[in-house]
Amino acid sequence: MPDNSEKGPDRRNFLIASIATAGASAAFAVNANAAAPATPGGTVYTGDVIQGKKVISALDVNDLEPGQKHRFYFQGVQMPTGKHWNVSVVVAKGVRPGKRALLTSGVHGDEMSSIHTVMTVMNQLDPKSMSGTVMAVTDVSRPALESMQRRWPNVGLGADLVDINRVWPGDENGPTPTSRHAGLLFNRLLRPNADFAIDFHTGATGFSASAFNLGDMNIPEVKAMLELFPVTQIFNNPVYPVVLHNALIDVGIPAFCAEIGPARVLTPDMIDQFVEGTMNVLKHHGIVSGPMGKTGKDVTVFIGNSGFPIIATEAGFVVPLVKLHDRVSPGQKVAVQRNSFGEIVAEYTSSVTGEVFALRTDVTSEPGNPLLFILFEKPTREGMESYPE
Repeated sequence: MPDNSEKGPDRRNFLIASIATAGASAAFAVNANAAAPATPGGTVYTGDVIQGKKVISALDVNDLEPGQKHRFYFQGVQMPTGKHWNVSVVVAKGVRPGKRALLTSGVHGDEMSSIHTVMTVMNQLDPKSMSGTVMAVTDVSRPALESMQRRWPNVGLGADLVDINRVWPGDENGPTPTSRHAGLLFNRLLRPNADFAIDFHTGATGFSASAFNLGDMNIPEVKAMLELFPVTQIFNNPVYPVVLHNALIDVGIPAFCAEIGPARVLTPDMIDQFVEGTMNVLKHHGIVSGPMGKTGKDVTVFIGNSGFPIIATEAGFVVPLVKLHDRVSPGQKVAVQRNSFGEIVAEYTSSVTGEVFALRTDVTSEPGNPLLFILFEKPTREGMESYPE
């Protein structure tokens, strides 16, 4: 979910500030993302073992024994103490050659249903009956997950919170630990082991969101995967170029973002929908066999290419007048706001025809906070889009 501090290109102002601080320093002139191949030496073991799991600093799934599940810790960026943020990796490698699927979650630290969805899919897989591989990374942003918050705590330029989903593909030699961590994962773990990918998210703390998929349906491979999920909303938009699924698309890996309801809680019904859809995608790519489950053909899907935000103009207590999935039309009142005396200080109406796909659950709001988002069809897509992530 976007918040008031993360609108459009300004959300990356920490990078701009960092570059300005560094000036023309050659220390940041080397961009590791330009180097290829990403894992020239195959899988690299550090020699460390944590809780019985070997630690790796690079992975090539071709090195792994077929017909098994393999579990590792991937050595991410260093902390100020010199220790590393280690990321959990599970690889189900089939007995036959085939495509390589990548499933990621935990990019934001408050998104629990996304993590549970990936775990559930992996627990259902039997490598002895599979072709190809499925690799899951469930806790991309370990430091954010430790405190169940959206952003990554960064102390490189003073205390700060950084959204790692605004820095992909990262830079192993970048000015912030967030960018360096993203670069390490992208170059040494994610990119080298994926033919297609799904990045799982939920709404942010303080918002309730529907179950929807987000991706660019102008990309045929992405469109085919989006339509295999029995979810009733699709946001047909590429959104910000610096999110993980777009960084993967930029290097030729079809990818999209799955959004699974609200943050911090588990939503079993929504999780079931995305598990079923993910298994459909794996069947579509020939990794697992069996009949397709329910898809988009079995539900009524509302497709929009833009998310219209209703933004608070006053401070006070918000009372929504609509629910998730409600259809709204121009001029329809969707929320009111009262002050501490109970007086109405603002009324909010829709300017578009569409469906509600996110609602603020925090009752109080300051001016500038998004109160709800409406999925709708814009005649032409223009620029970057705010959306409930």
